[in-house]
Amino acid sequence: MSDERCNSGSGGILLAFLAGGLVGAGLALLYAPVSGREARERIGGLAGDLKKKTEEWTGDVKQKVEGFIDEERSVIKAAYDAGREAMAREKARLENPNPQ
Repeated sequence: MSDERCNSGSGGILLAFLAGGLVGAGLALLYAPVSGREARERIGGLAGDLKKKTEEWTGDVKQKVEGFIDEERSVIKAAYDAGREAMAREKARLENPNPQ
């Protein structure tokens, strides 16, 4: 249980770290001794990079979630099938206690 909390929390920590770095980089660009036009171009480039990285990250997360769901679905289906088979065997055993 604690492993699940650690794994889910690490993504939030990483995202917060990246967001803080990007905010810091944006502030550095605003306070850098460059013209307004050059600062806007840099910020636009930074925003484009951020958008690209965010799309990649969300794509990775989506693939991981879909993989997890597929694995869990197969485990649940296997357990369901095993339960049905066990129930059928017990039903047959109770209906015919002496198979001779």
